[in-house]
Amino acid sequence: MIISASRRTDLPAFYSEWFFQRLKEGYVLVRNPFSAHQVSRITLHPDVVDGIVFWSKNPAPMMKRLNECREYPFYFQFTLNAYGKDVEPGLPSLEERIRTFLYLSEQIGPERVLWRYDPVLLNKTYTIPWHREQFRFLCSRLAGATALCTFSFLDFYPKIAGNLRSLETISWIKALQWEIAESLAETADAFGIPLVTCAEQGDFSCLGSSFR
Repeated sequence: MIISASRRTDLPAFYSEWFFQRLKEGYVLVRNPFSAHQVSRITLHPDVVDGIVFWSKNPAPMMKRLNECREYPFYFQFTLNAYGKDVEPGLPSLEERIRTFLYLSEQIGPERVLWRYDPVLLNKTYTIPWHREQFRFLCSRLAGATALCTFSFLDFYPKIAGNLRSLETISWIKALQWEIAESLAETADAFGIPLVTCAEQGDFSCLGSSFR
């Protein structure tokens, strides 16, 4: 069994104390998000758990207690973008998050800290040249500290429509996606970082040797 911790919220950033307590007690109760009365008890015994995947934009609160996960195989999906507070409020500074990424990689190895450049959005501020520049900067800092970079384009879900209107985001067309993907692939290849897409219909594997 693989434990996803967690796609619903940033568990490492906000609920790490709760998580370590759950490991100590050996189980977790999970409520079905579509049926509030349905609660499942999931064992967290090391003999049952094949691995834990941590999803986070700021796993810093976990850093001093990683040894408590030593009985479990685990790795991090670490989302690191250069957006401002208008897109990602409440996060530490970009430099702090880069330092956390590098420290985590030093502690557990680059193959267990996978970088997510996600989601890629466009508006008057966050243009294609902006992404080109910021992605190159991040690659220059993270090269050698991660085994993989995953990117995806912003999906226009109804539940985030209000936020998207305030950001005045530009809807994706195929030509824009290819221009972005080509730029990311060229940069990732220059820094030796393998690149993959997440839940995208387009096949961009022809763009460079960095694509898997």
